[in-house]
Amino acid sequence: MGGLVIETLALSHFRSHHTARLVFDGRPVALVGPNGAGKTNLLEAVSLLSPGRGLRRAAAEDLARRPEGLGWRVAASVQGLSGAHEIELRAEAGAARQVRIDGKPSPQAALGRVLRILWLVPAMDRLWIEAAEGRRRFLDRMTLSLAPDHADLTLAYDKAMRDRNRLIKDQIADPAWYAALEAQMAEAGQAITQNRRAALARIAAATTDGAFPAASLTLTGPEGSDEPADLATALAEGRRRDFAAGRTLIGPHRADLLARYIAKDTPADQCSTGEQKALLINLILANARALTEDLGQAPILLLDEVAAHLDSARRAALYDEICALGAQALMTGTDPELFSALGQRGQSLTVSDVAGASIVLKE
Repeated sequence: MGGLVIETLALSHFRSHHTARLVFDGRPVALVGPNGAGKTNLLEAVSLLSPGRGLRRAAAEDLARRPEGLGWRVAASVQGLSGAHEIELRAEAGAARQVRIDGKPSPQAALGRVLRILWLVPAMDRLWIEAAEGRRRFLDRMTLSLAPDHADLTLAYDKAMRDRNRLIKDQIADPAWYAALEAQMAEAGQAITQNRRAALARIAAATTDGAFPAASLTLTGPEGSDEPADLATALAEGRRRDFAAGRTLIGPHRADLLARYIAKDTPADQCSTGEQKALLINLILANARALTEDLGQAPILLLDEVAAHLDSARRAALYDEICALGAQALMTGTDPELFSALGQRGQSLTVSDVAGASIVLKE
C-alpha cells in the first residue's frame, strides 16, 4: 500500500532559507544537520500544505526570512488523494497568506482534500502535563485528519462564541440575541464533539501495543465533567455564571483530552518523560494507520528530532512501522547514525547553514 507523496519542495525567503529546492523519491527522508541549520523550518514549510497555521502556529508575517522581510513562498508538487497537484502558498510583506492549488486561488480548508499530514515536534513532549488548550489542539488535529469538515465546524462555533462573549462583555441582556447565538453554538458544538468522539474511536481501533506503549483516551468537559447532551439549554442556563466570569464557561472549547498508559493503568501525566513521549509516538502511528485504512493511502509524517529521544531498538521499531505503512516521513536529526537502522529504505539529505543562508545537499 502506497502513501501520499511530496515530490518537490521549493522555498523562497522562508524562515532561514533564502532559497531551497528539495527533490524526494517517496521514501522516508532523514534531514541531517547541526542545530540551527534550518531542518525544522523545512518541516514547518511542509506542515503549511495542510489546513491551519502549521506546526508552529505562526502568523504569516513571522514566516518571512529576516532581515529582508520581503514576503515568502512555499511551492510543492505532490501526489495527493486525487492524483498529481501543484500547491503554492505565499504572503507578500504585511499581507495575509494566499493558497493556490493547480494555479487556482483556494481556501486553506481545500488543502485537506489534497494531503493529510501528521506531525510530532519537541514542543508536544509536555502535552500531558501542561494546559488543556494544547491537548484540545492535538485532539482537533487528529480529528481534522479524519474528518475534513471539522475545520468549518470549529470556525462556525468560534465565531458564534466570540459574538456571545462580546454581548457578555458589553453587559447586553437581550435573551433573543443570546438564544440565536447559542443555537448556532449548539449545532456546531455538538457536531464537534461527535467528530472528536468518532476520531477517538478510530484511533483506539487502530492502536497496537508493541515497541511503543498504548494509551486509552477520554474526552471530558471542563473540570472532568461530561459534555452536556443539550448544549443550547446548558448555555442558556449558564448565562448568569458566564456574566460573572465575563466569558462562556461551557462547551467544546473547554473540553479536555485525558490519556492513560494502558499496560500500567497510569494517567499519562504521572508517567516518566520517556513514557509520555512513547505514548505520543504510539498515538501518531495509530492516527496514521486509521488514515491509511480510511483513505487507502498513508499520510505524510513530520517527525522533528524524534530519533534523538529513542534508544536504538525503538528507533529501529519506528522505522519499521513507517515503512510498513508505506508513509513518506520527513525526520530531522543532528547525527546520521540516528538513521542507520533505516538504511536504504530511506533517503538522506544534509542541511547546512552557509553564510546565514540554509542550503540542502543531497547525499
